Amino acid sequence: ALPICLPLPEGARLEWATFSSDGTRLAWCARLVDHLELWTAATAAVADATLVTDRLSTVMGSVQWGGEGAILLRRVPADRGEAPRPPAVARGPLVQETSGIEAPARTYQDLLRTPEDEALFVHHGTTELVLWTPEGEEVVARGMIAGASLAPGGDAVRVELLRGPWSRTLPAYRFSRDTVVLARGAEGWSEVARFAQDLQEEIPIGGVATGPRSFRWDPLEPARLVWCEALDGGDPGRDAEHRDRWLAQWMPLDGGEASAPVELLRTEQRARDLIFLPAAGEVLATDYDRDRRWTRTVRHTVAPGGGSVAAVVLEDRSAKDRYADLGSVLTEPGPLGAPVAVVRDGFLWRSGRGASPAGDRPFLARQSLDSGEPATLWRCPEGAYQSLTALLEPDAAAPRFVAWHESQAEVPNLYLHEGERARALTERADPQPMLREVHKELVRYERADGVPLSATLYLPPDHQPGDRHPLLVWGYPLEYSDAGTAGQVSGSPHRFTRMGGASHLFLTLHGYAILDGATMPVVGDPETMNDTFIEQLVLSAEAAIDYAVERGVADRGRTAVAGHSYGAFMTANLLAHSDLFRAGIARSGAYNRSLTPFGFQSERRTLWEATSTYVKVSPFFHAHRIDEPLLLLHGTDDNNSGTFPVQSKRLYHAMVGNGGTARYVQFPGESHGYRSEEAVLHTLAEMVAWLDAHVRDAEPR
Repeated sequence: ALPICLPLPEGARLEWATFSSDGTRLAWCARLVDHLELWTAATAAVADATLVTDRLSTVMGSVQWGGEGAILLRRVPADRGEAPRPPAVARGPLVQETSGIEAPARTYQDLLRTPEDEALFVHHGTTELVLWTPEGEEVVARGMIAGASLAPGGDAVRVELLRGPWSRTLPAYRFSRDTVVLARGAEGWSEVARFAQDLQEEIPIGGVATGPRSFRWDPLEPARLVWCEALDGGDPGRDAEHRDRWLAQWMPLDGGEASAPVELLRTEQRARDLIFLPAAGEVLATDYDRDRRWTRTVRHTVAPGGGSVAAVVLEDRSAKDRYADLGSVLTEPGPLGAPVAVVRDGFLWRSGRGASPAGDRPFLARQSLDSGEPATLWRCPEGAYQSLTALLEPDAAAPRFVAWHESQAEVPNLYLHEGERARALTERADPQPMLREVHKELVRYERADGVPLSATLYLPPDHQPGDRHPLLVWGYPLEYSDAGTAGQVSGSPHRFTRMGGASHLFLTLHGYAILDGATMPVVGDPETMNDTFIEQLVLSAEAAIDYAVERGVADRGRTAVAGHSYGAFMTANLLAHSDLFRAGIARSGAYNRSLTPFGFQSERRTLWEATSTYVKVSPFFHAHRIDEPLLLLHGTDDNNSGTFPVQSKRLYHAMVGNGGTARYVQFPGESHGYRSEEAVLHTLAEMVAWLDAHVRDAEPR
């Protein structure tokens, strides 16, 4: 295997690269100071690259490969002109109005607020949809193109066009839109079908839009469009025998009218996915039961005129049951180049993470399409971590595939597996040799109510038996229906230790022990589990500290808790409702749930339906009880739903007013995560200084 060296313009940075479905061509995006360029070349002759466009737009999507080296892309119109500038003084008041329509919605951020915002949105969102081939190019459409996909035959294109008026309360993916199908004719591209979708403002919490959604092309037909529709009004609270149905419609390529849609099948629960098998009329339909947190995949045989005539259940399990996960269905290019499931001799091929009580052990397997019985063909050996990245030849006797290989001491490298043999394809050097001395171990323990827990324990490079270190517990709460799935182990102790960005793992180099990914399960009925959110958090935190202390690696008097986003919410709550920790670090969190009144995380009730729970779990309302030092970090441009920067600001003010010890750090221009070199380094410096002052070097209690 020889490396491919991509030619880039001077001063450019490689953004991404992608192969065509048959692997014969390669396309890549070069980022320069003021524009993006798209280049392509034959895989065997990359030096002879061709510039496709120097006006590539990725504002609302990327590129798609077609057959014969065709590329569907969006580019900036040549006549776009300068971006509109906001006025120095507002032209008038900003007005919003409602007229009694129930439109519950999450607390979205980065929304349009002014007429100038709308003008800027239209300016950057308006693009040309271009179908490029080595022989030339065609402009297919122009407008606010939110999505586009090329039919397998290459003679039809599905285009999603946004239309106003623009909402001030919803993000762009819920704007009004028309899904238009264009077909190539002798006189260019013409419209053959249109599906309208109005502003999605009346969708119930946890529900879906009414009307067509989840469009895709049938990979076995030149121009057959497939989509999903709700049968329950999109409302998960409404009783219904079937919640969704999948439909299909052949699009005319001869200038005629589209045929009438046919119903392929119905799903009892909310449709999640539809995967086509290589045999005509064979599909895999996955649905999800919101109430039970249950997933099911069924093989359907669909009659030529529509309607499922046979069904075989291939997977039926709790969506939280990692140990029972059969893995993802592998795909390969079908006869028209579009992806279909890998099937050989009546067996479906899968690969997965292979979660087990000893940690993840990825696998390659095949499953009978008739009986549903799975059989593992390859599994990651013990003592290392290997994960499949590409299946080359699905031969049950000697499968040929490429997988990453790594261990605590071995840098991740790609290996080609051929039956029992494996040989390295890459030889990457260790970028952080100092980290090889960090001790890493998957540990398990139990909380007082019997729920099993786990974490990855990191110990400093200079750790010696008997040493006790200051301890940092880093966690993120997750919801489960039962203790069995809540206690399942995730992750592997054999992964190569890497640190990047503002990773809290850097603290191991500063003498801290870390329980990373310390499980904080919230177990119970999906409708009411947050009623005991606080009590379960405290139980999990107590168990984590007890384990580290009893193990002899931590000092109970020098412990800290930290987390990001929902983990920050967890951190503030643990400081408010327990005295387990000496200090905490909360990054990009939300602390006042009255500011997210229509649900948060997986909470299904509104503030008005569960007022006491919203107040109980909001650290802001208990700020007077936070008597440990709390470091609050937040990006000024956080775009995550619910974690407005004002959440950290108001909690800080509440602690100031109640005599607490806190520090509030804002990073200009940063979003939910921190990416700039300045923000990353400053975050690490803040974390080290805070924990040193209030945990490592603090006076004993």
